[in-house]
Amino acid sequence: MIKFKNMKYEVKDFSQLIGLGGFSDNALNTHFSLYQGYVNNTNKLLDSLDLMTKEEKMGLPEFSEIKRRLGWEFNGMRLHEYYFSAMSKNPILINQEGGLYKKIVASFGSFENWEKDFRATAVSRGIGWVILYYDKTNDGLINFWVGEHDEGHPSGLILLLNIDVFEHAFMLDYGTKRVDYIDAFMKIVDWQEVEKRFMSLSL
Repeated sequence: MIKFKNMKYEVKDFSQLIGLGGFSDNALNTHFSLYQGYVNNTNKLLDSLDLMTKEEKMGLPEFSEIKRRLGWEFNGMRLHEYYFSAMSKNPILINQEGGLYKKIVASFGSFENWEKDFRATAVSRGIGWVILYYDKTNDGLINFWVGEHDEGHPSGLILLLNIDVFEHAFMLDYGTKRVDYIDAFMKIVDWQEVEKRFMSLSL
Protein backbone atom coordinates (compact mmCIF):
# COMPACT_ATOMS: atom_id res chain seq x y z
CA MET A 1 0.00 0.00 0.00
CA ILE A 2 1.27 3.48 -0.88
CA LYS A 3 1.54 5.80 2.10
CA PHE A 4 1.98 9.56 2.04
CA LYS A 5 2.51 12.01 4.84
CA ASN A 6 -0.69 14.05 5.03
CA MET A 7 0.29 17.69 5.47
CA LYS A 8 -1.94 20.09 7.37
CA TYR A 9 -1.97 23.81 6.73
CA GLU A 10 -2.92 26.38 9.35
CA VAL A 11 -4.71 29.66 8.84
CA LYS A 12 -2.27 32.52 9.35
CA ASP A 13 -3.40 35.46 11.47
CA PHE A 14 -3.44 38.75 9.54
CA SER A 15 -5.64 40.61 12.04
CA GLN A 16 -2.83 43.14 12.55
CA LEU A 17 -3.95 44.64 9.24
CA ILE A 18 -7.29 45.77 10.66
CA GLY A 19 -7.28 49.56 10.47
CA LEU A 20 -5.11 49.55 7.35
CA GLY A 21 -5.28 52.78 5.39
CA GLY A 22 -7.35 52.53 2.22
CA PHE A 23 -8.95 49.22 3.25
CA SER A 24 -12.10 49.05 5.34
CA ASP A 25 -12.30 46.53 8.18
CA ASN A 26 -15.31 44.98 6.47
CA ALA A 27 -13.38 44.43 3.23
CA LEU A 28 -10.39 43.00 5.08
CA ASN A 29 -12.46 40.63 7.22
CA THR A 30 -14.36 39.46 4.15
CA HIS A 31 -11.05 38.83 2.39
CA PHE A 32 -9.63 37.00 5.43
CA SER A 33 -12.67 34.71 5.45
CA LEU A 34 -12.14 33.91 1.79
CA TYR A 35 -8.49 33.08 2.50
CA GLN A 36 -9.50 30.86 5.43
CA GLY A 37 -11.78 28.98 3.06
CA TYR A 38 -8.83 28.20 0.80
CA VAL A 39 -6.85 26.83 3.74
CA ASN A 40 -9.77 24.71 4.94
CA ASN A 41 -10.50 23.40 1.46
CA THR A 42 -6.83 22.57 0.89
CA ASN A 43 -6.84 20.44 4.03
CA LYS A 44 -10.14 18.76 3.11
CA LEU A 45 -8.86 17.83 -0.33
CA LEU A 46 -5.62 16.46 1.12
CA ASP A 47 -7.66 14.37 3.56
CA SER A 48 -9.76 13.02 0.70
CA LEU A 49 -6.68 12.18 -1.35
CA ASP A 50 -5.07 10.48 1.63
CA LEU A 51 -8.17 8.34 2.20
CA MET A 52 -8.47 7.40 -1.47
CA THR A 53 -4.78 6.48 -1.53
CA LYS A 54 -5.17 4.25 1.52
CA GLU A 55 -8.18 2.60 -0.07
CA GLU A 56 -6.26 2.22 -3.36
CA LYS A 57 -8.82 4.26 -5.30
CA MET A 58 -6.24 6.32 -7.16
CA GLY A 59 -7.53 5.10 -10.53
CA LEU A 60 -10.96 6.66 -10.06
CA PRO A 61 -12.02 9.82 -11.91
CA GLU A 62 -12.80 11.40 -8.53
CA PHE A 63 -9.14 11.13 -7.57
CA SER A 64 -8.07 12.99 -10.71
CA GLU A 65 -10.64 15.75 -10.19
CA ILE A 66 -9.58 16.29 -6.59
CA LYS A 67 -5.95 16.49 -7.72
CA ARG A 68 -6.91 19.16 -10.24
CA ARG A 69 -8.95 21.09 -7.68
CA LEU A 70 -6.10 20.99 -5.16
CA GLY A 71 -4.01 23.34 -7.31
CA TRP A 72 -6.75 25.99 -7.22
CA GLU A 73 -7.30 25.81 -3.46
CA PHE A 74 -3.62 25.54 -2.55
CA ASN A 75 -2.54 28.46 -4.73
CA GLY A 76 -5.52 30.47 -3.50
CA MET A 77 -4.19 29.92 0.01
CA ARG A 78 -0.54 30.62 -0.71
CA LEU A 79 -1.04 33.64 -2.99
CA HIS A 80 -3.18 35.33 -0.34
CA GLU A 81 -0.48 34.69 2.26
CA TYR A 82 2.11 36.44 0.09
CA TYR A 83 -0.36 39.26 -0.60
CA PHE A 84 -1.31 39.95 3.03
CA SER A 85 2.25 39.50 4.29
CA ALA A 86 3.50 42.37 2.12
CA MET A 87 0.88 44.81 3.49
CA SER A 88 1.51 46.95 6.55
CA LYS A 89 -0.01 49.82 8.52
CA ASN A 90 3.55 51.10 8.90
CA PRO A 91 5.08 50.29 5.53
CA ILE A 92 8.79 50.75 4.97
CA LEU A 93 9.80 52.35 1.69
CA ILE A 94 12.14 50.52 -0.61
CA ASN A 95 15.82 50.90 0.28
CA GLN A 96 17.46 52.59 -2.68
CA GLU A 97 20.81 51.16 -1.62
CA GLY A 98 19.46 47.63 -1.38
CA GLY A 99 19.81 44.73 -3.77
CA LEU A 100 16.14 44.65 -4.77
CA TYR A 101 16.06 48.31 -5.78
CA LYS A 102 19.21 47.87 -7.84
CA LYS A 103 17.74 44.79 -9.52
CA ILE A 104 14.54 46.68 -10.34
CA VAL A 105 16.57 49.48 -11.92
CA ALA A 106 18.67 46.98 -13.85
CA SER A 107 15.55 45.21 -15.13
CA PHE A 108 13.27 48.17 -15.85
CA GLY A 109 15.59 51.17 -16.16
CA SER A 110 14.18 52.83 -13.06
CA PHE A 111 11.88 52.13 -10.12
CA GLU A 112 9.34 54.48 -11.69
CA ASN A 113 9.34 52.43 -14.89
CA TRP A 114 8.74 49.25 -12.90
CA GLU A 115 5.82 50.83 -11.02
CA LYS A 116 4.23 52.12 -14.23
CA ASP A 117 4.46 48.63 -15.72
CA PHE A 118 3.08 46.99 -12.57
CA ARG A 119 0.14 49.41 -12.38
CA ALA A 120 -0.59 49.12 -16.11
CA THR A 121 -0.66 45.34 -15.81
CA ALA A 122 -2.94 45.55 -12.77
CA VAL A 123 -5.59 47.60 -14.61
CA SER A 124 -5.76 45.10 -17.47
CA ARG A 125 -9.27 43.86 -18.11
CA GLY A 126 -10.11 40.64 -16.34
CA ILE A 127 -9.57 39.20 -12.88
CA GLY A 128 -6.55 37.50 -11.41
CA TRP A 129 -3.19 38.45 -9.94
CA VAL A 130 -0.35 40.70 -10.96
CA ILE A 131 2.97 39.36 -9.75
CA LEU A 132 6.51 40.67 -9.67
CA TYR A 133 8.73 37.65 -10.24
CA TYR A 134 12.46 37.09 -10.11
CA ASP A 135 13.88 34.93 -12.90
CA LYS A 136 17.08 33.42 -11.57
CA THR A 137 18.00 31.93 -14.95
CA ASN A 138 17.96 35.36 -16.57
CA ASP A 139 18.88 37.21 -13.35
CA GLY A 140 16.09 39.70 -13.89
CA LEU A 141 12.66 40.81 -12.74
CA ILE A 142 9.40 40.73 -14.69
CA ASN A 143 5.75 41.58 -14.00
CA PHE A 144 3.26 38.88 -15.00
CA TRP A 145 -0.52 38.75 -15.28
CA VAL A 146 -1.86 35.49 -13.86
CA GLY A 147 -5.52 34.89 -14.60
CA GLU A 148 -6.22 31.99 -12.25
CA HIS A 149 -4.71 30.77 -8.99
CA ASP A 150 -3.40 27.61 -10.58
CA GLU A 151 -2.87 28.63 -14.20
CA GLY A 152 -0.51 31.00 -15.93
CA HIS A 153 2.36 31.01 -13.47
CA PRO A 154 5.70 31.16 -15.31
CA SER A 155 7.85 28.09 -14.66
CA GLY A 156 10.83 28.45 -12.37
CA LEU A 157 10.21 32.07 -11.37
CA ILE A 158 10.07 33.25 -7.76
CA LEU A 159 7.29 35.45 -6.40
CA LEU A 160 8.38 38.70 -4.75
CA LEU A 161 5.22 40.86 -4.70
CA ASN A 162 1.64 40.25 -5.77
CA ILE A 163 -1.58 42.22 -5.89
CA ASP A 164 -5.00 40.57 -5.91
CA VAL A 165 -7.14 41.99 -8.70
CA PHE A 166 -10.05 39.62 -8.31
CA GLU A 167 -13.18 41.71 -7.70
CA HIS A 168 -13.51 40.59 -4.07
CA ALA A 169 -10.28 42.46 -3.28
CA PHE A 170 -11.63 45.91 -4.13
CA MET A 171 -15.38 45.99 -4.90
CA LEU A 172 -16.54 46.56 -1.31
CA ASP A 173 -14.38 49.66 -0.90
CA TYR A 174 -13.92 50.95 -4.44
CA GLY A 175 -16.69 49.53 -6.60
CA THR A 176 -15.41 49.47 -10.16
CA LYS A 177 -12.64 51.99 -9.47
CA ARG A 178 -9.79 49.52 -9.59
CA VAL A 179 -7.23 52.29 -10.12
CA ASP A 180 -8.07 53.73 -6.69
CA TYR A 181 -7.61 50.31 -5.11
CA ILE A 182 -4.21 49.93 -6.79
CA ASP A 183 -3.21 53.37 -5.48
CA ALA A 184 -4.19 52.31 -1.96
CA PHE A 185 -2.26 49.06 -2.25
CA MET A 186 0.93 50.70 -3.48
CA LYS A 187 0.89 53.00 -0.43
CA ILE A 188 0.87 50.13 2.06
CA VAL A 189 3.43 47.79 0.47
CA ASP A 190 6.06 46.89 3.06
CA TRP A 191 9.18 46.88 0.91
CA GLN A 192 11.23 45.50 3.77
CA GLU A 193 9.23 42.27 3.49
CA VAL A 194 9.63 42.20 -0.30
CA GLU A 195 13.37 42.85 0.05
CA LYS A 196 13.57 40.00 2.55
CA ARG A 197 12.02 37.64 0.00
CA PHE A 198 14.52 38.77 -2.58
CA MET A 199 17.55 38.45 -0.31
CA SER A 200 16.48 34.98 0.80
CA LEU A 201 17.29 33.79 -2.71
CA SER A 202 21.02 33.94 -1.80
CA LEU A 203 22.01 35.58 -5.04
